[in-house]
Amino acid sequence: MIPKIGIKLTFVIAFLFSFPMFGQEQKYNGDPDSSFERARELAFNKQRKQAQDTLLSILTKYPNYHEIRSFLATTYSWDGEYKKARKEFATIFEKDTKNKSIWEAGIKNELWGDMPYPALEMTTEALKNFPNDPEILYLKASAQEKTNNQLEALNTIELILTQNPNDQKAKDYKISLNNALSQNAIGITSSVDIYSDVFDPMQYYALTYRRQTKYGSIIGRVNFNRRFNENGLQYEVDLYPKIAKGLYAYVNIGLSKSFLFPDVRYGLEIYKSLPKSFEVSIGLRSLKYSTTTNIYTGSLGWYTGNSYLAFRPYITPGETGTSKSGTFTYRKYRSDADNYLGVSLSVGFSPEINQFNINEDTAKFVDLKSQRINLGYYFTSTNKQNAWGTQFGVSHQEIIFDQGNYFWIYSVALSWELKFK
Repeated sequence: MIPKIGIKLTFVIAFLFSFPMFGQEQKYNGDPDSSFERARELAFNKQRKQAQDTLLSILTKYPNYHEIRSFLATTYSWDGEYKKARKEFATIFEKDTKNKSIWEAGIKNELWGDMPYPALEMTTEALKNFPNDPEILYLKASAQEKTNNQLEALNTIELILTQNPNDQKAKDYKISLNNALSQNAIGITSSVDIYSDVFDPMQYYALTYRRQTKYGSIIGRVNFNRRFNENGLQYEVDLYPKIAKGLYAYVNIGLSKSFLFPDVRYGLEIYKSLPKSFEVSIGLRSLKYSTTTNIYTGSLGWYTGNSYLAFRPYITPGETGTSKSGTFTYRKYRSDADNYLGVSLSVGFSPEINQFNINEDTAKFVDLKSQRINLGYYFTSTNKQNAWGTQFGVSHQEIIFDQGNYFWIYSVALSWELKFK
């Protein structure tokens, strides 16, 4: 009996000791270069998991094949697994610091992972091995910009251009940095409305100063208007304070002593970013003449590719009823937010949209019919310091004192802005 138990026990012990051998990962056995090429094909065809399995398998036999480990880390970066990628790059740098392409990949991983300070430290180490290398310097400038040191980034880009004045990527980046550092701007706007009947042409001019701060932008504006053979001035301030990530506000206050403008104008609106590149807002505008007109508004906007679409309604209670109007806007952007072609369509009368067609005597009449189309083209100089805009609009509007009859309004506007540090 005992011998039989001993035999069984021996068999069980032998099985248990042999079990880990069955569970051990099989060593890679094949051509690493061919497998690497196959893994690259899988990765570029969005079969990332299969590619990573292949790369890990190769590394079990060739742990110092650094190009394979670097590519594995890069695929982790593509998948947003920046910590896993960082670990693989660190393994390489323990043994090899002379491969420039691996340094570049490692630095990009930190930048993509929103870790600009480690990226900046890595560029310092990389430049010890590759002094004044333009690609490493470019990544250093990117890290400096992400740490809010645009001026240092500009100096780094200048170093690249000192060595190679024709480096187009560096030249474009220099323009972008100069634009970011230009936190001040002055501008002039001029427009005229020409009426098919009743009124003489009406003129509008504005002188604007804008300052960008870390808390948001501040815009001061002096408006001059000539209507009804009278001249008037209005002083305005716009604020766009940042509240939190994806949340900001619009605040406006305007003052005037001319009957061509409201005595006091103010506005408040809250904007919130949503998933899928949507943005919503809700707000109020108020115009105070002898009585006060309140305008309730909001917006729904959507950024898709290089396009922007938005709809904004206006609801204005008045003595003759409640006015309901709205504007649809479409913009097609080119190189940046200052270069675009825009079109807007408006239906209904609102003191916000038609603010220069009303005064104290007519502000209370808001339940009017109106249709408007406006085309605009905005562009900048090569260095982005100068920005120009042109607009042309056509309105078909009910006459305030002769409702049921209409006139046409043809509008032309030109604008110019200069950015400076």
